[in-house]
This record gives sequence, C-alpha cells and structure tokens, in this order.
Amino acid sequence: MASRTWLGPLLCALAAVLWSTSALFARSPLFEGWPVEYRGASIALWRAIFALVILLPLVRRVSWDWRMLPMAACFALMNWTYLTALVGGPPENAIWLQNLAPAWVMLVAVIVLREPTIPKDWWMLAFCIGGVLFILGMQNTFAPPSSKNYWWAPWLAIASGMCYAGVILSLRSLRTHDPAWLIAVNHVVTALAMVPLVWQSGVGWPDRAMWPLLAGIGILQMGTPYLLFARGLKTTPSHLASLITLLEPVLLPVWVFLARGGDPDYEPAPWWTWVGGGMILMGLVLRYLPVPNREELQIAKPSKREG
Repeated sequence: MASRTWLGPLLCALAAVLWSTSALFARSPLFEGWPVEYRGASIALWRAIFALVILLPLVRRVSWDWRMLPMAACFALMNWTYLTALVGGPPENAIWLQNLAPAWVMLVAVIVLREPTIPKDWWMLAFCIGGVLFILGMQNTFAPPSSKNYWWAPWLAIASGMCYAGVILSLRSLRTHDPAWLIAVNHVVTALAMVPLVWQSGVGWPDRAMWPLLAGIGILQMGTPYLLFARGLKTTPSHLASLITLLEPVLLPVWVFLARGGDPDYEPAPWWTWVGGGMILMGLVLRYLPVPNREELQIAKPSKREG
C-alpha cells in the first residue's frame, strides 16, 4: 500500500522534472540559425510531431465534442507563445509567468462560471499579480531590449499562461473523454497551426544534427511527461499534484546553469526574476498547501495530562 501511495506523486514529480528541461532544448546553440521570431513556431511544430509518436499508439477511444476546438486552439497558442518567449528572453521569466495559469483559472471561475471562492484563492491572486508586476517593472527599467532580451518576451509568457488556463478549463470540462485522445488532438492541431508560420519563415528542413534534439524535446519533454502526469493524477490529490509541478520552474534555471553556465555568453537570471518568481511561488503554495482546521489542531495538540 505504501508503494502505491507514493507511486502517483513520484510519477507527477518525474513529469515535472522532464517538463523543466524545456530550456535545455529550446535554447540549444543548434537552433540559433533560425530567426528568433519564428524559432518558437519551428520548435513547436517538430515537438508536436515527435510527441504524437508516443501518444497516438496509446489512444483507446476516439470521440468528438465542440469544446475540443477551443481546447486545441489554446494549446497551440500556448506552445507558440511559451517557446517564443523562452528563446526571446530569460527562460526563468517565461516559466514563472506561464505558471500564472491557476490565477487566470480562478478569475474565469469567479467571473464567468460564478464558482464560490475561499480566502486562499485571493491570497494566491494577490501574490501572483504582485510577482508579475514586479518582474515586468524591473525588466522594463533595468533590462532594456537587446539582441538577447526582446521587449515582447514577457508579454508572450503572460499570454502563454492565459492559454494554459484555457487548456486547464477545457480539459476539466472534457474529463469524460479519453485523456490520451485529448492530448493527441492538441498536438495534431498544434502541428497543423505551426506549418504556415514555419513555411513563411523560410527556416526549411532541420539539419541532421537537430533531429535527435527535436526528437528529445517531443518525446522526453512533451509526450512522456504528459502520460506520466495523467497516470499520477489517478492516485494523487489535485492540490498535491499542483504543488509537485512547481518543481518545473524551480529546476529550469538549474538545468540551464548546469548546461550552459560555462559558456561565455551565459547570462544568469536577474535578481528581480527570483523575487517575482518567489512571490508567484508563495501564492501558489498558499493556495494548494493543505492547512489543518481547528479540530485537527486540537486533536494534534497534547493534553496537559499527556504533557
């Protein structure tokens, strides 16, 4: 029973670790020959194609629902905005700003779906918005646009978080459908949507040295972690899974440092990214960390006789 209890969280943790390697692939020097404005679309195209290699054989039930259209559109936009922000600015900014998705989900749930809230929801929203404003303000003040730091990168990262929230809400409404099929639909639409952008860019066919990297980003960083996370959610509470996935933004700068820390052009994340990211992390932890109620605290507190 203990092994079964830990299996779900372990699978979620493995998925978060694999997701956190996105910058290792997307910011590889092999891709620097592609125009930065179209590099995200090119990587998203091949990442989706290679992810389908592992996803399609696992589809057990094909179905259709009109709500799959907004889901797939949000997923395709999420891939393009996130990967473009990842190569156009500090990768730490991109991952932290994308992880604002729970805050956007809450706003939609309150304003549109009229769902009830708890005080922890508003604490999360306050910390997340504060972290975003801090990152954007310091970025615009102390980091002027350059060849490695484009002004549009943080805004695309915020847009990717909004699209991610749309994916979450869509998957919640489509939970009766085969999850492997839903993920496969998302990747098929992403690949088809990226083709015109890649064609317009004139990037052309990837070089021979790029193929292993593109296969890795599709299979190891996209297809496999989604499957691990889906399996882990079967036995892992949603609040615990949400906390575990915070390993992704925490580990991403570590992988970047280990892989490219010795390069002459390596630039560590600015201090305001860590402060703003810490505020976002604090808000998410406050929201999803279970807090014992008064009865549980009274039970846990020893009596005077026991003391």
